[in-house]
Amino acid sequence: MGEKKEEGKMRVIFFPLPLEGHTNPMLHLAQMLYSKAFSITIIHITHFSSLQPSNNPNFTFRSIEPDHAETYSVGIEGIIELIILLNRQLIEPFRKCVAELVGEGTNKIGCLITDAHWHFSQDVANEFGIPRIVLRTANISAFLGMLALPALRPFYSLPSSETNLEDPLPHLPHLRFKDLPTLKNSSLHLQDQLLTSIFIQTKSSSAVIFNSFHDLEPESLLNCQHLFSPIPIFPLGPFHKHLPLSPQSHHPSFSWLSSKPPKSVLYVSFGTLATLQPHEFLEIAWGLANSTHPFLWVVRPGMVSGSKWLERLPEGFEEMLGERGLIVKWAPQREVLAHPAIGGFWTHCGWNSTIESLCEGVPMLCYPCFGDQKSNARYVTHVWRIGVMLGDKLERGVIEKRIMKLMAEREDGEIMKRIMDLKEKADSCIKEGGSSFNSLENLVDFILQK
Repeated sequence: MGEKKEEGKMRVIFFPLPLEGHTNPMLHLAQMLYSKAFSITIIHITHFSSLQPSNNPNFTFRSIEPDHAETYSVGIEGIIELIILLNRQLIEPFRKCVAELVGEGTNKIGCLITDAHWHFSQDVANEFGIPRIVLRTANISAFLGMLALPALRPFYSLPSSETNLEDPLPHLPHLRFKDLPTLKNSSLHLQDQLLTSIFIQTKSSSAVIFNSFHDLEPESLLNCQHLFSPIPIFPLGPFHKHLPLSPQSHHPSFSWLSSKPPKSVLYVSFGTLATLQPHEFLEIAWGLANSTHPFLWVVRPGMVSGSKWLERLPEGFEEMLGERGLIVKWAPQREVLAHPAIGGFWTHCGWNSTIESLCEGVPMLCYPCFGDQKSNARYVTHVWRIGVMLGDKLERGVIEKRIMKLMAEREDGEIMKRIMDLKEKADSCIKEGGSSFNSLENLVDFILQK
């Protein structure tokens, strides 16, 4: 895609991880800096990336490819191995791309902002004398838990351990050993190798950005500042709150939602990567049906193993629900959560979903699947206390009871009072004089002075 006519503006180069939960917040950050008069260039991996340059006309895009890209696929299975492999195979393509951008000389390059998982990019940044800023798209607490994992490995490993999994983590008392962000199907050695590299190269970076805000994680922010001192930490979140909400689309869910009473609907979505076994899918379906609450359920095509979409539902299930339930392949989540009919969110606790729900004052039913979702769920249910944990297994009776418990809070329960308080703080922090507003101003000054 051609260069934008932005001569004289300082250029910021972004390099996202090609997973939607990582790419979207990085694009939000890019838009925030574009609004501060920076020229934005996005380097993306064409084979994996779902980025559409035409949907982002304010940015310039450059594509790179690893060797044998056609043999790779992105999913939960083998994700650690894939990231490690890409950190090796992208060095030369990425280096060549950055060299071309440096050689153009049309815009001074202020910094390179990369996902924390792209640890190899630190050496490339050093080679060209470009400050590298690390973006951690999740929250601060989960990042600290993730970085602690290699040091704790002698005392803790899956699936068996002499350590009591309910014990609190040393120096991270809000989290237990069982809340550590792990992927059970990946090699523990490779996980630790990746996490150690991320820690070392983050320590070597010029700064770290988080999609969180001071009042949400003050203790973790302080710990992070000590851990990475003297490099600055910029908590700029919630990123999406810095940007205007899109007007309501013509998605069929909105006319259906508008027919429902305020705070009556449970929104159900498990993100872009989680998969379900057929028996789990059935337990969810019957748990939702038996709860008697209206629900909007996002079922991605292929989310249920061995199924294209809804084939595993019992015959006549949707007809039985009538107008009480709506099942869709996709929904504009931020806009759905902002709809007055939504009273609760059953979520996998990915960070984007968690902070979007918090920002709209929607209590959560938590069913974490992998990675940092477990520590996010722990904070939602036991630290911020703005949600309910479902449990370790999907059983229709338990699902029904937990839904009833969550939805009972939607008027004036203690969970609702706490989440509305955090919603207010999230609204305030991005306004002039707020902590995230000031952090963004400080980041702009930091980039300009480099």
